[in-house]
Amino acid sequence: MAVATAVERVVAKLKSDPSLLAVRRSLEVYYGEPDRDAAMDRLYARFVRPGDLAFDIGSHVGDRIGAFRRLGARVVALEPQPDCAHCIQAIYAGDADVTLVQAACGPRPGMLSLHINSANPTVTTASPEFVKAADGAAGWEGQQWDRVIDVPVTTMDALIAQHGAPDFAKIDVEGFEADVLAGLSRPLKALSFEFTTIQRDVASRCISLLSALGPYRFDVALGETQVLTFDRWIEAGEMADHIAKLPHAANSGDVYAVLAD
Repeated sequence: MAVATAVERVVAKLKSDPSLLAVRRSLEVYYGEPDRDAAMDRLYARFVRPGDLAFDIGSHVGDRIGAFRRLGARVVALEPQPDCAHCIQAIYAGDADVTLVQAACGPRPGMLSLHINSANPTVTTASPEFVKAADGAAGWEGQQWDRVIDVPVTTMDALIAQHGAPDFAKIDVEGFEADVLAGLSRPLKALSFEFTTIQRDVASRCISLLSALGPYRFDVALGETQVLTFDRWIEAGEMADHIAKLPHAANSGDVYAVLAD
């Protein structure tokens, strides 16, 4: 309870900071909902146990870090957006089991251009194709990527070399998920990646990349339900077909992948 109270106190302070106006909506959406937190914890408890290592690729304002920490895992979090990284540093200050890397993740180290959506930084992306796919798409009206900044890039392989192999990796990078997986050369025990119905091809590429690394099986949670659709592990082809047939209005979700025994 004391930890939760401390987090709430820091989040409230961040919300009132006029320099962080752009991420205030994200802080309001992703913090302060106990039922949502409980649903996340139930889902991630299937993959994360006390003492495990979790990678949070695309942490945004760090709500998934909170879930992994409540489950007793150590966390390496990647977030290239300066305001979001500032929030993570403030919320998890003093927690030696949270390591923040202020960088993007991609197929090779270097630099990349990050397309910022100032009004809705949740959908900031490193993918120009994502921006193009959203243009004119139903449900994406009014979204504008109005600023570009250059940020450093690391890879999954480099993170593993420095921090060790994660027991679970969450990848949520707005259409850049396949590029992240292109920087991974070894299978992980379990991971998730976000998909959108405006870029189903990205999900298909992710499934193919993972299948090339090992005998993965899949399930999916739509939107922010935190509930797996099949509650069983299905083959790559069945998952790709399921995503291809989803209605456009499904919008987004997270595909979960585990190595078959």
